[in-house]
Amino acid sequence: MKGDSAMTNQAEYSLPPKTGIVLTHFLTVADVARATDFYARILGGEVIRSGEPTIIQLANSWVIVNVGGGPTDDKPTVILHPPVDLNTVSSFMNIRVADIWACYREWGSKGAQFLTEPKDRGAEIRCYMRDPDGYLIEVGQTAAS
Repeated sequence: MKGDSAMTNQAEYSLPPKTGIVLTHFLTVADVARATDFYARILGGEVIRSGEPTIIQLANSWVIVNVGGGPTDDKPTVILHPPVDLNTVSSFMNIRVADIWACYREWGSKGAQFLTEPKDRGAEIRCYMRDPDGYLIEVGQTAAS
């Protein structure tokens, strides 16, 4: 969760990067303000840049949210849009946490919509939630060894 030094080491990461690369995750959303509220208020991200696009630092990564649109000269056949069929997924965000039950309770109390409560899978405990546009997010905790 925000400020947890075991989860983040912000000194090593910056956007734009000073050296090397930084991986960001771009999400096409229907409503930038609604998506920003979810990633900042519920998940504890920090808004680095507002507007279209909005950039949110979330732990050691960045989520970029922006509305969709038609082709551009650098992607001439690509149309961006939020998920259409919530039951068909080609990728999802994966958040690893130190205490899944604490996150489940905290984020749920702030309005996060979980598909189920955390399930013990042996090597990990995990559950899934959706952001306001329907993107699937896995929340997992590695089981004690």
